[in-house]
Amino acid sequence: MMRVRLPPAVIALGFVSLCMDASSELIHGLLPVFMVSVLGVSALSVGVIEGIAEATAAIVKVFSGTLSDWLGRRKPLVLLGYGLAALTKPLFPLAHGLGLVLAARFIDRIGKGIRGAPRDALVADITPPQWRGAAYGLRQSMDTVGAFIGPALAMLLMAATRDNFRLVFWAAVPPAAIAVLLVTFAVREPPAAAARPRRGAPIHRRELRRLSSAYWLVAGFASILTLARFSEAFLLLRAGTLGWSPTYVPLVLIVMNVVYAASAWPFGHWSDRMDRRRLLLPGIGLLIVADLLLALASSTAWLLAGTVFWGLHMGATQGLLTALVADTAPVDLRGTAFGLFNLLTGVALLAASVLAGALWEWTGPASTFAAGAGFSVLALLGLLTVTRPGSPPATGG
Repeated sequence: MMRVRLPPAVIALGFVSLCMDASSELIHGLLPVFMVSVLGVSALSVGVIEGIAEATAAIVKVFSGTLSDWLGRRKPLVLLGYGLAALTKPLFPLAHGLGLVLAARFIDRIGKGIRGAPRDALVADITPPQWRGAAYGLRQSMDTVGAFIGPALAMLLMAATRDNFRLVFWAAVPPAAIAVLLVTFAVREPPAAAARPRRGAPIHRRELRRLSSAYWLVAGFASILTLARFSEAFLLLRAGTLGWSPTYVPLVLIVMNVVYAASAWPFGHWSDRMDRRRLLLPGIGLLIVADLLLALASSTAWLLAGTVFWGLHMGATQGLLTALVADTAPVDLRGTAFGLFNLLTGVALLAASVLAGALWEWTGPASTFAAGAGFSVLALLGLLTVTRPGSPPATGG
């Protein structure tokens, strides 16, 4: 087996993601239940809020990615994005109405949008092409480790404080601050990136024509797949329909993210040795199984089984899609390419979350997840058309 030697900055960014996701998911693992049970909002409102929040991040990613290409520097934008996210954490425990929760989610997602595309482009800048899948897999895996540490802490603290949401939310502040310090002192940008000459604005139509048809196929496929994978807030609400108490609802995210973290690195590493698109095929199949199990769930066992398959799907697809964007984008347009990719998938996530919330309110949770399975089948059919025999491979070489 080929030995993989990833740059220290990639590993540092992995720890940054771990800390910030632990902070964010500590809050987000409880936030849908907090909004419904404490603030009295509906499932449809949760879907709209989550969709708008993610769409905001996606829109901002276009501009931050483009700006990082124009400046030839990624780290300042990465630091600004993580800094904004850290500043929002105290707002959640201070919220006594939906307005402050909305403001905190909005600013937090702006921060995510600012850092996302430059960070992903930075990983491509500093990693040799033959290790790119492994690099994205590692960063995604460490990100996901934080995503199950956060809900685990939330569950323990909720039990210790007798369901004191606000007190638990305060525990999210320290890991967010650590993430900012790690970006500041442990992430180094390569000299080649800083020395890259400025071009005309990459968002110009002339520059966008340089993005290949292979790139647009990846972006279009990912958007369809996102319609099938709406906000994970609905996994938490599904636990509530089975009678779970708020203390134990974060267990859903813990299970999903343990599986996600364990599978992201192997799938990313495997993708460096084969056509990445073909490895996506079983990933979509896993989502179809997850949606069907969650649609039919009538017990905790079915819910957890669906959650496991959801996590496997995430591990099999998210890092691979990121690597495919890096593979198909010109070096000097990587930030823009990641930004546009996230815009398209963010708009799809907004539509998916609103649709999921509406179906939940009108016909119940079963139809919500059944619709997800239907969109998954469409994504699978679309991918089969571009992985037919004779089509050019999409690899990281």
